[in-house]
Formats: sequence, C-alpha cells, structure tokens
Amino acid sequence: MSPLTRRILAVNVLALALLAGGFLYLGKYQASLIGQQIESLKTQGEVFAAALGEGAVLDSVDEGEVLLPDLARQMMRRLVEPTRTRARLFDVKGDIIGDSRVLRGPGDSVQVLKLPPPEREGRILHLAHRIYDWIVSLLPRHTSYPIYRESASPRAEDYAEVVRALRGETSAAIRSDPATGGLVFSVAMPIQRYKQVLGVVMLSTGSGEIEEELRTVRLELLRIFGVALLVTVLLSFYLAGTIARPVRRLAAAAERTRGRRARVEIPDFTRRGDEIGDLSGSLREMTDELWERMSAIERFAADVAHEIKNPLSSLRSAVETATRIENPANQRRLMAIILDDVERLDRLITDISDASRLDAELGRLEVAPIDVVAMLGALVDVHEATRTDDSPRLVLAIDSSDRELIVPGIETRLSQVFLNLIGNAISFSPPQGEIRLTARYDGRAVLLAVEDEGPGIPEDKLTAIFDRFYTERPLGEKFGTHSGLGLSISKRIVEAHRGMIWAENCKDASGATIGARFCIRLPAEL
Repeated sequence: MSPLTRRILAVNVLALALLAGGFLYLGKYQASLIGQQIESLKTQGEVFAAALGEGAVLDSVDEGEVLLPDLARQMMRRLVEPTRTRARLFDVKGDIIGDSRVLRGPGDSVQVLKLPPPEREGRILHLAHRIYDWIVSLLPRHTSYPIYRESASPRAEDYAEVVRALRGETSAAIRSDPATGGLVFSVAMPIQRYKQVLGVVMLSTGSGEIEEELRTVRLELLRIFGVALLVTVLLSFYLAGTIARPVRRLAAAAERTRGRRARVEIPDFTRRGDEIGDLSGSLREMTDELWERMSAIERFAADVAHEIKNPLSSLRSAVETATRIENPANQRRLMAIILDDVERLDRLITDISDASRLDAELGRLEVAPIDVVAMLGALVDVHEATRTDDSPRLVLAIDSSDRELIVPGIETRLSQVFLNLIGNAISFSPPQGEIRLTARYDGRAVLLAVEDEGPGIPEDKLTAIFDRFYTERPLGEKFGTHSGLGLSISKRIVEAHRGMIWAENCKDASGATIGARFCIRLPAEL
C-alpha cells in the first residue's frame, strides 16, 4: 500500500467515522425519549393518585379524610401490575406505607423482582453487543445526574420530589444508577381529596427501554456504517489505484530514464483527460525534447569536430612545410595561409560559442514588445551611414497603414537575425543593387522579408541552406570567410520566438530568377 493510498483511505474513513460518531451520539433523540418517559410516568401517576384518592380514602368523623394503607397497597399493586414501573406510597408524615417490590408492606423481607428474559443471543451477537457497549462508553455525556441511593427504610426526606409532592406539587427527578449504569426516572404525585393532601404516590422506572431503543437505532446505524465503510474502502482503493498506480509507473519510467543511454518510453495516460494525463503528456514531451536535444548536441559536436579538423589539418601541413622551405617568398605565402587558417579558426570558434550559448540565453531572457518598423529603420540608417558607393542600398518598404508592427521577443537576437540576412543579401547583391526590407500584418502575425537582386538560391538547396556549417557563397569570394552557422542560428532564434523562417526565389513575369527572398513570420502582439 503506497503512502498516497494510505492518505486517501485515512481521509475518507476519518470523515465517515466522524459522521457516524455524530449519528451515534443521538443526544437530542435520547433527550426526547427521556422527556416522553417522564410524561408517561406523570400520566400514570395522575391515574394512580386519582384512583387512590377516590378508592382508598376513608371519610372519618373523628379524623376526617384518611388514606387507608392496606387498601391503598392492594389498589397500587393492581394498578402497577400491567406496567414496568415501581410504585411507592408515602403518608402525610413522610413514612413509606407501600412498595410494589415488597410483598406485604414495609419491613417485609419478601421482595418482588422481575427476572430478566433468558439470553438467546449467540457468541457473535454477544460480541457485537460488547463492541457496541465499548463504543457507547466512548461517546461524551454532557448531562450529569445525582446518584440514586436505595435506603433500607426510605422516608420522604430521601427524595426531593416526594417532599414537593407533600406540598401539593407534581415533581419529577432523574438520577443515575451505579448498579445498572443507567438512569432512574421518578415522578411523585400528591394523593388528594378535596384539595387535601393525604399522601404521595411515587412512580419510578429505569432507562432500560430507552437504552434498548437507543441500542436498536445505534445498531442499525452501525450496520449502515459498516456497509458505507466497506464501500468507502473499496472506492478509496479504486481512487488511489487510479492516482497512485499511474504516478508510480511514471516515476519508475523517469527513474529508468535517468542515467540510461538507451531510450525509455514514458507511459501514455493522455486519454484519461485529467491532471495525470496532462502530467504524462508533459513528461513524454519533455523526454522527447531531451532526447532531441541530446541528439542535437551529439550531431553538433560531430559537426564542430569535423569543421575544426579542416583548418587544423591545413594549418599543420603549412607549418610542417614552412620548416623545410628556405625561399623567403614561399615562406611568406605559407605564413599568409597560416594566418588565414588561424583567422578561420577564430571565426569558427566564435560562431560555435555563440551557437552553443544561444539556447541557454533564449531560455533566460524575458521577451518584451518590439516595434519591428523602428528596429528595421535603425538597421537601414546604420547601413546607409556606413556604406560605400559600390555597396547595395537598403530600402525599407512599409505600408502607411502598418507604421506600428509589434511582436513579443528579444530585440538583440531578432536584430542579429536581420543582420545575418542583410549580410547574406549584400554578399550576393550586385554593386549598387537594392535590398528591400518589407513588413506587414498577416492575420495574427507579422510577415517580414529581405529581398535581394542576386542570382537566387538553387531550388534543391532552399531548405539545406539552414543546416549547420552549410555554405553557398558567390563566385570569387575568399574561402573560409563564413562559418556556415549564420542561417542556422537565425532559424533557431526565430523558432524560439515561435515563428517560422524560409527562403524562396523572386521571379519575374517570364519565371526567371531575379533574386532571393528570406521570409520570417512572427506572432504579433495584439
């Protein structure tokens, strides 16, 4: 069982247990049963008192109205026989004259007690009742009652309700019985004849019926709780399985991926349509990107080693040859070759260093709104201020309705892209030619283009020119002046800005190539 499964199970079971405990408490229900029991005793007491006041009172000339003890005891025994209550009679002096649990009267040693019913419950039911008693003992009891004490020779002073009844009041009391662990309810009613108090009848009963009723309700609630607990546990395991098992598989796959050269496939849970599916998709995309990045690093390292090897080989041959040549003119030519190779190595290393820092720099820098028109205008102004008479002219062609073209990005890097494209266009443009820079809105994006009047690009090389270390230079240009990384770096910068870059040839009406066009499409900031 995973820790997540235990937490889910604990939370669900705890909530259900708290709810069940609240139901098992039944405080208000118990109070209502106690109130009903007291009202029932009062009703019985009124009947008993009325019957005794009419049938067990003698109208004596000498003493007036007198309660007859023997007749009152007999009537009380008959009246209390159908009920489960205990009845006691007190005279006006507070002495007890009758008790339904004593056979003949006060002082009699023969007591009448009802035996409990025979136990018919089995061991399982007995165990269930013991568990129930233990659970009930844990429930809080908000009300505390005075202790019920049974006296060998009880008097009215032992019971406050009897004292009040002797004053003509109907009174009730609730006491706790340590012997049974329950409660004792008692009601005292005055026996009156023409408003004269002749004695008191006290009815009392235990809380057995109430406890039995509460036991029945609580056992039914426990059965419901047991079924709900079983369903909750099963659903908790199901829920934990749908969460913990996929997460565990994803964690295991990620652990296998770490430190392994062989690729490990991340489980696909994207069909779930939930957060775990999103996590699975993100891990798969992250893993694919990492492997692609590792492959790119390996290819880049191989390409770098290959490109550096060529000038190093040339440099080594020139150095070895220079040691065997004594002709000063030939030595000067070899030294020029060595200098060109060193410059080529320096240029190559600089471009490689820039390319290697590019991804990390693009990931750290924050994008900001860039006015493309202002950026291109600054590049045109710098070029026009420094160009010679034979250099091509830069022309910024912007529609009057698109004076503000805003894109989110890193201005220094986007400027680097256009400097690379303008540099390539200058290399291929004829003297005093024209290079056009255009920009316009294209839906929710900004479309930019750099057009020259050069010989164009071979149709089969329109894609290959963006590969690393690929060079396609004009005839007569000195070899080694370009590293072949400019367009590759430009492509990575544009793609980091969630844009696209591509190359195409400009055609005239007859379909002949009249120049090359590099297009960049960047998302606009609307």
